[in-house]
Amino acid sequence: MRLTVIGTGYLGATHAACMAELGHEVLGVDIDPEKAAALGAGRVPFHEPGLPELIARHTGSGRLRFTTSFAQAGAFGEVHFVCVGTPQRADGGAADLSQVDAAFAALAAHAAPDALLVGKSTVPVGTAERLARTHDAEIAWNPEFLREGFAVEDTLRPDRLVFGVASQRAETVLRAVYAPVLAAGTPLVTADFPTAELVKTAANAFLATKISFINAMAEVCEAAGGDVRTLAEALGHDDRIGPKFLRAGVGFGGGCLPKDIRAFAHRAGELGVPLRLLREVDAINMRRRDRVVELARELCGGAVLGARVAVLGAAFKPGSDDIRDSPALAVAARLRLEGADVTVYDPVAADNARKAFPLLGYAATAEDALRGADLVLHLTEWPQFREIDPERAATLVARPRIVDGRGVLDADRWAAAGWRFRAPGRPAPAGEGQ
Repeated sequence: MRLTVIGTGYLGATHAACMAELGHEVLGVDIDPEKAAALGAGRVPFHEPGLPELIARHTGSGRLRFTTSFAQAGAFGEVHFVCVGTPQRADGGAADLSQVDAAFAALAAHAAPDALLVGKSTVPVGTAERLARTHDAEIAWNPEFLREGFAVEDTLRPDRLVFGVASQRAETVLRAVYAPVLAAGTPLVTADFPTAELVKTAANAFLATKISFINAMAEVCEAAGGDVRTLAEALGHDDRIGPKFLRAGVGFGGGCLPKDIRAFAHRAGELGVPLRLLREVDAINMRRRDRVVELARELCGGAVLGARVAVLGAAFKPGSDDIRDSPALAVAARLRLEGADVTVYDPVAADNARKAFPLLGYAATAEDALRGADLVLHLTEWPQFREIDPERAATLVARPRIVDGRGVLDADRWAAAGWRFRAPGRPAPAGEGQ
C-alpha cells in the first residue's frame, strides 16, 4: 500500500521505517526541511537501536522517502498516519493539540476523497470525534505503545494493536496495513474512538501509578526502617501485581508519562471526573527528585556547596538519548544551583544534555566523571553503570560516597569496598565506609 507518515520525530520516523519494512511504499512528511533531508539521506537525528539500519535500508531501496509537501503526500497516499507531538501546554496541564489540528487540516485539504486519515498521536479523549466532525474525511485512531530503546521491536512485533474506527471499511484498510503483524498472531482490539484514545492514556496512567506507588512505599520504608527493595521483591511474586515497574528510585521522566498523566487528569476534569489519583501520582514522582537531593546533602554533611559531584546518566532512561523531563538532569541542575561542581556522564545523551544544560560539566567517560568526585549519583540505569567495580571506583574519587537513585546497585558490595551508600527507601548497609 502507499502510506504517508505526518511528523518524523521519534514516533513518526520509527513508524515510517517499520511500515516500509512490512512491504509498503512510505512517504514521510515533515515541515522541517533539514529533518526531512537528513532522514532522506538515511541519517537519524536521535538514538534508537536498530532504527538507523532500517532507515538506511529502505531509503536506499527507494521504498521510503521524505518530503515537506502535503500536496505531494495527498497525491501519493492511500492511508495517512499522523504522528506529530502533543506537548503539555505552557499555561497548564492540558495537551497542546496545535500540531495535530494543523496536520489533519493540511491532509484534509490535499488527500484523496477515499483516503483514510489515521491518528497515532496521544490525544485527549474526544479529539478523534471532533476531527471527524470538522473534516470531510474518514478518520481512524491507532494509538502507539512504543518503549524508547525498543521502538522497532514494539512496532513490528507489538503486544497488541488497537483500531479506533467508525466504519467497517476503516477496519478493513487498517487490517490490510498491518496484515503481516496480524498474521504473526498479534492480538487486535477494535474499539470506538473514545475507547481507542483512552487505551493509550490509561496505559500510561497505570504505569505511572505503579511507579509512584512503589516510590510512596519507599517513603514509608524510610519512615519505618524497612527496605523497599525487599518489599518490591515480595510484592512482585504476586501474579496479580508482578515485578515490572516496582523499582523505587528517582522516579519517571521522558516525553510521555509526565505530560500524558497531566493531560489525562485535565481532560477528565473537563468531563466532570476529578482524577485526584493522578495528581498525587505526579506529586509523588516529583518528590523523588527532592529526596535524592536530600540524600546528596546528607552524604555531604548537610550541604553540597563546593562539593564535586559526578552524575552517572543524563537520559531519562537507558537505551535512549531523550532528555525530556529527565530526573537525572533535574537533580544535577538542582545541585549546581546549590553550589556543587557537577560533572555528568552519559554514553549517548551527553550532546543533548549539553545543549539544554550548558552550565553543567560533562565528561567523556564514566572514569573521567568519577575522578576527584566527593559524591557520585547513579541516576540513569545504563547497564554499564551496574558493571562499575566499586573498588576501582574508590581509587578514582576523592571521597567514596554514592546515592543509587535507581535502586539497582549491590549496596553490600559497595559498602565492602569502603563506600558510604544511600538509596531511596533502603537502610544504609551495615559496615559501610565512613
